[in-house]
Amino acid sequence: MGVSDVPQVLGTTSGHHSRSVPSPKGTLGTHPGQGHLQDRDKGVPASSVPPTLPAMGSLMPPPAPGTSSSPSRPSSLPPCTPKGALGTHPGRGHIQGRDRGLTPPSVPALPQFRMAGEAPVPSSCDCFVALPPHTASPAVIFGKNADRPRDEVQEIVYVPAATHRPGDKVQCTYLQIEQVEHTHAVVLSRPAWLWGAEMGANDRGVCVGNEGVWSREPLGEGEALLGMDLVRLGLERGSSAREALEVITALLERHGQGGNCKEQPVPFVYHNTFLLADRTEAWLLETAGRYWAAQQIREGSRNISNQLSIGSDITAEHPGLRQRARSQGWWSGDGEFSFARAFSLEEQPPRMEAAKARLQAGMELLRQHAGHITAETLMSILRDKASGICVDSEGFRTAGSMVSVLPRDPALPCVHFFTATPDPSRSVFKPFVFVDGIKPVPQVRSPTFPQDPAKQIPRFQSSVDRRHELYRRHQAALELMEHDRERGQQLLETLQELEQQGLQGMRELLEGTVSPCPEELADLFFDCVEAEMKFYT
Repeated sequence: MGVSDVPQVLGTTSGHHSRSVPSPKGTLGTHPGQGHLQDRDKGVPASSVPPTLPAMGSLMPPPAPGTSSSPSRPSSLPPCTPKGALGTHPGRGHIQGRDRGLTPPSVPALPQFRMAGEAPVPSSCDCFVALPPHTASPAVIFGKNADRPRDEVQEIVYVPAATHRPGDKVQCTYLQIEQVEHTHAVVLSRPAWLWGAEMGANDRGVCVGNEGVWSREPLGEGEALLGMDLVRLGLERGSSAREALEVITALLERHGQGGNCKEQPVPFVYHNTFLLADRTEAWLLETAGRYWAAQQIREGSRNISNQLSIGSDITAEHPGLRQRARSQGWWSGDGEFSFARAFSLEEQPPRMEAAKARLQAGMELLRQHAGHITAETLMSILRDKASGICVDSEGFRTAGSMVSVLPRDPALPCVHFFTATPDPSRSVFKPFVFVDGIKPVPQVRSPTFPQDPAKQIPRFQSSVDRRHELYRRHQAALELMEHDRERGQQLLETLQELEQQGLQGMRELLEGTVSPCPEELADLFFDCVEAEMKFYT
């Protein structure tokens, strides 16, 4: 199946809705007869910036020792030139004069897809946010890799907004807590065995992701709220990043955090840091037991990676935070108070120690791209294996990835991209937009089990197959990429073109050059998943 056979993802600029059109000509992201971007910039650097999308040669693994370098593409493959496809001019396969959001010309572009993993690296998550003036347009851009046990499945779940009765309860992963009157619609990327989420967004333009940390506060043995439960609760109950933070901290103080964070009988317990963002600002929230500190981020960029990083620049904190540090001898009470210095372990676990290099690498990549950061920039960073940000090790790997664009203009929609599959360097980011009547996407939902070992006491005494249909087909595609270089490269190029259509569609949508009907947006994520699955058959 070639790129020209991609089913229409969104309707034409006339607003007609159809999924049966066999060619992407005229689909969202192009005007009839035009494949290039328009003059207005809503998510990419100015048109004077030359293209930096890597050539196909950079997508190939390095040659084995003693062998010659591979050509940029297998000699049997024709140039990848979908006629009139999104992001290209008819008859040309390269990206046109406007930068797709990667880097200014002096900064090397990060490879977007890779054929094979690098050496194993310790487990860790990475979460990023960029705000003006570091973004290429007036938007906040959020991204996260969820690094989880290698055999864990991550599913994408849409939960509509709801009104609840007084006295209603909500069953989280382990605890049942009081429900609120109204919950926002949310889209979540979550480990399939639990209630919460690694990352997600709500219909008010809020995004939240979490990271595991270990501090001087004891972890505790009892079941409480997982950090992933707090991610979902913050999204369901918070209308802004600040409100979501207030929700999380109140629940943390009341119920605590704890419980096994992986689907195995041997406990894996950690505390959490959170990155929260909306259209106007971001917040970093770091916790140690029931204690916490938060830092407001109004401009620039920030990343987190399994570290306590808030020093003395604290915007809000637990009312007993400093007294706790002083009573334990972690702070003398004199001089400047640093949350990270007071609550960090003197000897950190190996995964936290190793994550320091990833934290620094992420900071450097954001610095290099400052002023030009777009959704595609963060996708590229999340795919970077050389830094360890994209994990592919024996025990852990990047199980799912997310990138969101939150325009400052409230009249424009927020666009959220999810992979729903492991290893973003060999996955497709697919767009989702909140509208009424979202079409269910069962292909990215895991099966349910009447006797689920995650819900029975004692827990995790057996295992079940939670793979959803897209995950299964993607697994087969990864095996192809590993064992058949030429066919694997063809598939990678096709997947890249599919993703470019989604990115181009996002740009056109945010530029206002097309106005798809709500039904098209309601089907958007379903259509993109369906298109990807057809390449795997």
